[in-house]
Amino acid sequence: MEDSQPGSIVWHDLTVPNAEEVKNFYSAVIGWSARERDGDFEMTLPETDKAVSGVCYARGTNANLPPQWLLYVTVPSVPVACEQCVKLGGTIVDGPRRLGNNMFCVLKDPAGAHIALIEP
Repeated sequence: MEDSQPGSIVWHDLTVPNAEEVKNFYSAVIGWSARERDGDFEMTLPETDKAVSGVCYARGTNANLPPQWLLYVTVPSVPVACEQCVKLGGTIVDGPRRLGNNMFCVLKDPAGAHIALIEP
């Protein structure tokens, strides 16, 4: 994560059943390139190797994630943020669990919007 200051948006993912088709869509519409990464796709800026987002299959641990662009925001403590989420009327959609070396979760706020939280 380039900027791990709490509150920073550090990643964007789209999780869908048809990741191959959708990654081709964004490659054609935006000009992103795609490279396979752990069975999903990392989208890179045109003519560079800089990853800017992911397009993932809705399977396994990602099966319950909504088909929308999901922002990942850093927080000091995912468990504490999850506790606050539930206390304030939100719900935990996924996690908390490990994502590589980081703890993360996906929550739904009281209005129904989803966001991912990750510890730096």
